[in-house]
Amino acid sequence: MTSDKPNPTACVIIIGNEILSGRTQDVNLAHLGTELNEAGVTLAEARVIPDVPATIIETVNTCRANFDYVFTTGGIGPTHDDITSECIAEAFGVEYELNETAHAILQAHYKPGELNEARLRMARMPAGAELVENPISQAPGYRIGNVYVMAGVPVIMRAMFDSIRHHLAGGSPVLSRTVGGTIGEGKLADKLGEIQKRHPEVDVGSYPFFRGGTYGTSLVMRSRDEEELDAAAEEVRELIRSFGEEPYEGEIKLKDQA
Repeated sequence: MTSDKPNPTACVIIIGNEILSGRTQDVNLAHLGTELNEAGVTLAEARVIPDVPATIIETVNTCRANFDYVFTTGGIGPTHDDITSECIAEAFGVEYELNETAHAILQAHYKPGELNEARLRMARMPAGAELVENPISQAPGYRIGNVYVMAGVPVIMRAMFDSIRHHLAGGSPVLSRTVGGTIGEGKLADKLGEIQKRHPEVDVGSYPFFRGGTYGTSLVMRSRDEEELDAAAEEVRELIRSFGEEPYEGEIKLKDQA
């Protein structure tokens, strides 16, 4: 059964002109959504914003006031357009300064003479920030308040998140069931709405597809309450059977699908 206490909520802020232009495809959001769910934290919102100081500051302040956790990705590298840390400092009203521990990490990582002013930017962050370990390239992320600031490079972001995951105070993970069939979404709509009303604790999503010349619908049910989830899933199976078809479990695989 589900707990009466709601799960903590989170927002992901993806920062970078390269994401908005389509030059770089973001893959961090899907990973964070999966990992946060498993940690019992509900990813309630995600925003993609440009490298514009006023936008970053306003977005961070809005999100940290409305969610239990905020995770930012991007903008903490060594180049001129990596301005996330400066903006986070301004959002919190603290100094943007050289973090001595981060400085020492970079000094140990680079050969003598290699830690130039550009790379030193990666050791500058808001005063009072707590470092987030980066076992890949060493330049750390950090936490200030309820905001975790991480790199945009996927392999580094994942390593950073792995280092903080055990610090997150989560609730029960959201469970899911996927049931479907080669039936058009419109045929299922009315009865599906009735199932949703009978199981308000379950989020029922309908996802039509067209593959190999065949129309069909995947029905995804999500809930923290396993009993309610299983009951709703069984009603969906019966709905599909009422059209003379045996439901698929999980992702639908058609015979002529590659």
